[in-house]
Amino acid sequence: MRIVMMGTGVYAVPLLSRLYESRHDVVALFTRPERRRNSDGEIIASPMRQRAVCEGTPVHAPEDVNASASHQLLREFAPDILIVCDYGQILKPETLKLAPRGGMNLHASLLPQYRGAAPIQWAIFYGEVETGNTVIQMTAGVDAGPIVAQQVVTIEPHENAVDLELRLADLGGQLIVESVGELEQGRLQARDQDLKAMSLAPKLKKQDGKIDWSRPADAIVNQLRAMVPWPKTFTNYLPQEGRPLRVIVHHASHVTRESLCTSSSVSSSVLPTSVLPTGTVALAEKDQLIIQTGHDLLRVEQIQPSGKRALSAEEFLRGYRVKAGDCFGQVDEP
Repeated sequence: MRIVMMGTGVYAVPLLSRLYESRHDVVALFTRPERRRNSDGEIIASPMRQRAVCEGTPVHAPEDVNASASHQLLREFAPDILIVCDYGQILKPETLKLAPRGGMNLHASLLPQYRGAAPIQWAIFYGEVETGNTVIQMTAGVDAGPIVAQQVVTIEPHENAVDLELRLADLGGQLIVESVGELEQGRLQARDQDLKAMSLAPKLKKQDGKIDWSRPADAIVNQLRAMVPWPKTFTNYLPQEGRPLRVIVHHASHVTRESLCTSSSVSSSVLPTSVLPTGTVALAEKDQLIIQTGHDLLRVEQIQPSGKRALSAEEFLRGYRVKAGDCFGQVDEP
């Protein structure tokens, strides 16, 4: 079949590669206009554009894919189907009708769960143990079309959003190629999404990376894993003496007081005997930076002061003279 691919982000690159490997013909790539520039002021081509150029595929980056000029371009390419993945624009029904087979979309969640722009991040943030890919026949709604194929993937305990995206992207490319083949042969079966099971995955905002120390330690660890590469997970170090310091927490783990007391690296005598206010440093010794959360403790393993390189916990403790009783939180918090 003649395919017009529509995609922008890195999640779509393996899918485009799979289409090139298939017997189908990718006649054009539609992508979002590039905005980033290098130090010389030259526009940086997206990974999708680079891949298409290597294959000699025409590339177009309209500001509005639903505009009349874009429609004219699509008519000239005469696609049988539009394949959409991580594109960044919503296709109107008039646009979908320009391909006799309509549009097919690859989404990185088990729809109807996590509809929206950031399904991988929010699945990790909320502690899901599995996610997957879904192929849908496109309709006017966002991620709302009938499901034609799904694959379930286990989220590994220490996997972050970047790791999971790469794994899902590789698996999803083959899934959608298989779905296109099923459609061509008239064997594709679709089922409507169960709206009662729907959840949303909105576009990330900067504030989604702010640590709320009243949340449980395991939830904060999930946040660290989810908010990479952006907006990262941040807070403020509030020493008992001195000015607040904005920091990014890169790596941390959930620990209990009992597990710390039984480890050879920590003596129970240096730990507080009662639960501290959330965000309070419970232990600052050698390489152990332990902070009280809303439930259990958080061991910070790598932390980056504003404008500085990332530091191990031991380097941070030594360089900033952190003491038990110091706090982490927002500047306006007591």
